[in-house]
Amino acid sequence: MDLASYSDYAVRLVNTEQPERGGDTLTSVEAVRELFGPAQQAARRATESDVTRLRTVRSRLRAVFEAADRGDEVLAVDLLNALMMEFPVSPQISGHEHRDDDGRPKWHMHIADHAANATAGFTATACMGLAFHLTELGVDRLGICEAKPCRNAYLDTSTNRSRRYCSDRCATRANVAAYRARKRRESGRTAVSAQESTAAGER
Repeated sequence: MDLASYSDYAVRLVNTEQPERGGDTLTSVEAVRELFGPAQQAARRATESDVTRLRTVRSRLRAVFEAADRGDEVLAVDLLNALMMEFPVSPQISGHEHRDDDGRPKWHMHIADHAANATAGFTATACMGLAFHLTELGVDRLGICEAKPCRNAYLDTSTNRSRRYCSDRCATRANVAAYRARKRRESGRTAVSAQESTAAGER
C-alpha cells in the first residue's frame, strides 16, 4: 500500500474548517465518520468525544501546513513529529484480502488499527501519510490555498512544484480577481492620463 496516500486524511480533516469564513463542518459523529472514507470499521468507533478531540488535532495539523507554506521546514517537521509521538502507528504486513493468480497472498505494508479511540486511529494514519508525503516529495509540497478567503490545505503533486491553490475553482476565482484588478489599474491610469492631457491643453 502507498502509505503516502494516507496524507489525504490530514487534508480532509484540516479542510473541515474555513477559518476566514467562520465555517466548520466537523460538528457531529456523522461528520467524523465521513472523514474515514472507506475505512468504515474504524469509523464505527466514533463517538461525540471524537468531535472535540479531532478539532484539537485539526488545529495542530493546520499549523503544520501553515509552517510549510511559510517555508519554515524545521517547524513543520517538529510539529508533525510531536503529533506522531503522541499518536504512534503500528505497521504490520497484510495480504489476507489480496491474492495473486496462484491464490497466494500479495504481501504489503498496512497500518494496524489498535488505537484506543477513533481520533487516535485517524490521527496516527493521517500523520504517517503526511510524513511519507513530506519525506518523499519535500516539505514545500504542503501548502495553503492563496485564494482569499479560502485558506484550505493542499498537497502539491505537480511536476514543477507550481501549485498555489487547493482546487481549479479557487485558481479560476483568483485569476478572475487578478484580471479585474489589473483592468481597474489600467482604467485608472488611462483616466489620469486623460486628465493630465486636458489640463495641459487648458494651459
